[in-house]
Amino acid sequence: MQDKETILGITESLCPECLQRIKAKRVEVSHNVYLKKTCKDHGDFCTVIWRGQPSYTSWSVAKLPSRPPVCATNISQGCPFDCGLCPDHRQHTCCVLLEVTKRCNLHCPICFATSGSEESDPDRTTIENWYRLLLKSGGPYNIQLSGGEPTLRDDLPEIIASGRSLGYDFIQVNTNGLRLARDYSYVKRLKEAGLSCVFLQFDGTNDEIYEKLRGTALLAEKQAAITNCAKLQLGVVLVPTLVPGVNTQNIGSIIQYAIEKMPTVRGVHFQPVSYFGRYPQEPSDRERITIPEVINKIVKQTGGKFQIEDFRPPRGENAYCSFHGNFVLMNNGELKAWSNAGSKGCCQPQVAAVEARKARTFVAKRWAAPQKAERRETDNKEEKYGNDINVGSMDAFLDRVEKYSFCISGMAFQDVWNLDLDRLRECFIHVVSPDSRIIPFCAYNLTDKQGNSLYRPIKR
Repeated sequence: MQDKETILGITESLCPECLQRIKAKRVEVSHNVYLKKTCKDHGDFCTVIWRGQPSYTSWSVAKLPSRPPVCATNISQGCPFDCGLCPDHRQHTCCVLLEVTKRCNLHCPICFATSGSEESDPDRTTIENWYRLLLKSGGPYNIQLSGGEPTLRDDLPEIIASGRSLGYDFIQVNTNGLRLARDYSYVKRLKEAGLSCVFLQFDGTNDEIYEKLRGTALLAEKQAAITNCAKLQLGVVLVPTLVPGVNTQNIGSIIQYAIEKMPTVRGVHFQPVSYFGRYPQEPSDRERITIPEVINKIVKQTGGKFQIEDFRPPRGENAYCSFHGNFVLMNNGELKAWSNAGSKGCCQPQVAAVEARKARTFVAKRWAAPQKAERRETDNKEEKYGNDINVGSMDAFLDRVEKYSFCISGMAFQDVWNLDLDRLRECFIHVVSPDSRIIPFCAYNLTDKQGNSLYRPIKR
C-alpha cells in the first residue's frame, strides 16, 4: 500500500502461523480499512476488513460493556485463551449453537465444522445437560441446533421437545435442507415438537453456484424444502455464504426469490465467507467481501427497492460484526423500511446486556412464521401479498408488520487473518463445546494456517 495510512485504532489479534496473541492496528488507506499485525517470529500480516461506504468510522456504536451473568472460567492466559465464558468477556449471550452431530450428507469445502466424520453423536442426556448448563448460565437463550447436518438425527424432534420443555421459546435448525425436501413427515415431526425456524443454507438461485460451493446441484431440493415448510407454516430464513466470484452477483436474485416466498421466508441472512481450516497461504483481499460491499450490492442489484440508509449496525454485538434492515411488504408489493431500531444512540451509549436481550426477542419474533398470517403457496400476487388488508390506519400497518415483516441481515465471522479481539470480546453468538464450555463462535471455529484449532476438536 503506497497511499497515506491513518491509524483508526489499536487492538490485538493472533498470528496465523503460531496462534500467539500479538498487537494489531486498524488503518485506513483510500477509504478502505485494514487490520495490520506483526509476529516477531512469522512476520507481517495485512487483511482488508472494510471497503467503501458507509464509512468505517460512521458505523461505530457506543456501548457500555456487560460482563456475562455467570463466568465459568477465570482470566489466566488472556483473550482468547480463557473462554468459558471468562470475566473479560463484554457481552451477554444471544444465541447458542448446540452441535448435535458431526455427520453430514454433503462435503462442502467451506464448512465451518469440518463435518462428514462418522463419530458418534452426543446422546440426548448430554444435550439435555447442555440445555441445563445454559439455564444456569443466565438462559434461556435462543438455540440453534447445528452440526454437521442435524437432520441426520432421527431423534431431532425429541431434542427440540426437550429444549421446549425446559423453557426455551426459540429453537431453530441450521440445515442444508436435503431431508426437509425429501421427508415431509419428518418436517411435520419437527414442527409438532416445537421447532421455531429453519435456518436454511441457500447460496443462490442457480445450480452453477451450488456445484461450485457444495459440489452438486441442489436448487430443486432447496425449493422443495421451502415448500414443505410452507405447508406446515414453519418460518424459513435463507442463509447464503457469499464467496467473491461465485455468488456475489446473485445477491439481488436471492432477495427477490425470498420476497416471492413470503411469508414463509422471513428474511435473508448473508454470511461473507470466512477462512477457517488449512490454507497454504494467506487468502487474498480479492477473496473477501466486507459488510459495506454486501450492502452496496444489495442496493445495486435490487433496482432501487432498498437504500444504503435502510441498513444499520447492530447494537448487541460489536458494530463491525453485522448489519440489518427491517422491512414490511406492503399491499402493492413494495418493501417499506419500518424500523430504525438499529440506529446509533446519539446521546447515550447502549447497554450491551440490554441490547443482547432485545436481539434475542427480535429474532425469536421475526424469524419464526407469523401466527396469524394467511400462509398459502399461490401464484396469485394479490393473495400472496395479502392485498385485502387496508393499511391506511396505524393498527392495520402494525398488523401488516406482524404478518409480512422481512429481514435482511448479514454477519461477518472472523478468521485468524482478520481476528480483532475487541470484536471477539463483544461476541454474543456462542457455542457449547463438547466439554461443556460456552465459547464465542469465532473463537470456537478459529484455526491457524495449518488447520489447528484453539477449541474445536478436529481429527485430521
